[in-house]
Amino acid sequence: QVKLVESGGGLVQAGGSLRLSCANSGSRLSFNVMGWYRQAPGKGREFVAEINDGDGTSYARSVKGRSTISRDNGNNTVELLLNSLTAEDTAVYYCFAETYARPYWGQGTQVTVSS
Repeated sequence: QVKLVESGGGLVQAGGSLRLSCANSGSRLSFNVMGWYRQAPGKGREFVAEINDGDGTSYARSVKGRSTISRDNGNNTVELLLNSLTAEDTAVYYCFAETYARPYWGQGTQVTVSS
């Protein structure tokens, strides 16, 4: 069974940086896509970034240019580096990983940006 566990969330000052990590602590699978979504208070879940098994990446417009996503296929992990944080980045960040059969989700990690 796949179990995605996020880490790295917390309280950070505006203008700072944060590195989020996600590891699969369950059964190892070959994920074709891994990435991140986020959900701010009172809003729906939105796409942040993803990386495929060929290391192709895609970013939401809101984070493009100030974020970097990377993955380690051997360890079934994915990381997201977010720079120049603003209050609008405050959200619960969810890791996801997809096989061709189905997606898997982590429980989420809270990121709070203070001004």
